[in-house]
Amino acid sequence: MSRLYMRRKRHDCNAQRLSGGGASPICLGMRVPFLDKTPRVNVVRLQGAIGVPARHGAAGLNDAAIAPVLKKAFTKGKPVAVALAINSPGGSPVQSSLIAARIRRLAERHEVPVHGFVEDVAASGGYWLATAADRIWADDCSIVGSIGVISGGFGLQDFIARHGIERRVHTAGMSKSQLDMFRPEKPEDVARLQRLLDEMHRVFIAQVKARRGQRLAQSDEIFSGEFWLARRGKDLGLVDGIGHLEPKMRELFGDKLRFARFGARTPFLRRFGISGEAIAAEAAAAIEDRAAFARFGL
Repeated sequence: MSRLYMRRKRHDCNAQRLSGGGASPICLGMRVPFLDKTPRVNVVRLQGAIGVPARHGAAGLNDAAIAPVLKKAFTKGKPVAVALAINSPGGSPVQSSLIAARIRRLAERHEVPVHGFVEDVAASGGYWLATAADRIWADDCSIVGSIGVISGGFGLQDFIARHGIERRVHTAGMSKSQLDMFRPEKPEDVARLQRLLDEMHRVFIAQVKARRGQRLAQSDEIFSGEFWLARRGKDLGLVDGIGHLEPKMRELFGDKLRFARFGARTPFLRRFGISGEAIAAEAAAAIEDRAAFARFGL
């Protein structure tokens, strides 16, 4: 419906009222957005492995891609709350931190409460995102936790030796080629990597403690990297309760709620064809995303 049509219709309706003729059924049925006082919850979907590019060339779940979506969610329509629909097995710790920090800045700036709703999984970096919410809700079968850091790779030095392949690497800087998969591991390189992982883990733990506070149970297993179903997660203080997005929001903010959903869109030109390169990139991203979910049996 065009803006010009809406302006004319409002003018006709106002004229009817002023003339004492009342309003027509069409006028009574019109909803003028800026006069609509129905409480509103804006919903943002945080889906997939964090930092993995999305398909068809669209931006994936990373801070640059989600920033404009979050800004709209916190500002459009004066929402009574923002709900995060989370389904992520984790990924980049940096992108997890950036997204969570952005959510908190927007929530505090606009004084809007945030509720996180876990779907299949909010584990590792996915749980880091969930900690940006003031309250975390989950399904009975949702998986939460995995508060740890992981680094993986392959050792192919024996493979290339069997095939008569010689690895040639030249560097400036004694540690530039550390953890090269085509060379045997060096103990000092492994120790250096472990220090990095331990430091990242401490940052992750600090985030969880800062956001969950006294709700956390006094248990060493919370930060072991283990993951649990939601009810055990509730016992440990990782979630606040069992609940689904729409009914829980209606329970908290009243039955007469409107839900507006926000998410990243596929770039316009990408909708009209996919190149071979894009297909290959899509396949690689899908495999990586699938592998991340598979760690949790999903």
